[in-house]
Parts: sequence; structure tokens; C-alpha cells
Amino acid sequence: MAKQDPNAERYISIARACLKAINDTAADSASREEKIQAVYQAIDEAFQAEFTDFRQSVAVMASVLERIGSGQLDASAAADLARKTLAQQPESTRDAIIH
Repeated sequence: MAKQDPNAERYISIARACLKAINDTAADSASREEKIQAVYQAIDEAFQAEFTDFRQSVAVMASVLERIGSGQLDASAAADLARKTLAQQPESTRDAIIH
């Protein structure tokens, strides 16, 4: 994976979580299904951690859009609110392709 890939750190973090789960269960006496479930759980937790900022940002922006869409703000106030919201967007959600 190229270092300029904006998702490189996310992928690496998720891969590390997967490898840790695999290594942790390798010597475990649990069943194959339990080991697979442990890896799935590690993947889910890693994804949840990586996308927390993104989900929070989407929730804030949805709230702002609802307020703008309510029609209670004039055009200038709506534009000002939109600019302020975009300026407060977490760095991890700016200009990066998230997939």
C-alpha cells in the first residue's frame, strides 16, 4: 500500500487488530468458530474505532443541515453556520477518501 494513500494508517490499524486477534487465539483451546468470532470481533472494534470521528462529524453536519433546512435562518446566517461547521470538522474527516 502506498504511503500517500490517505487510508494507509486506518488499514494498518485494522490489520494489526486482526493479526493480534489471530495470534491471541492461535494457542487458545477454543473451537474454530470461537476463534473466527474473536477475529470478527477484533475487525469490528477496529473499524468502529477508526470511524468514530467520521460518524460524529456526520451527526453534527446532519444537525446543522436540519437547522438550515428548517427555514428559521436567513441566507447569511445559514451560510455562516455552514462555514463554522465545516471549519470545526475533525482533521481525520477532511479531504480523505473513506472506504
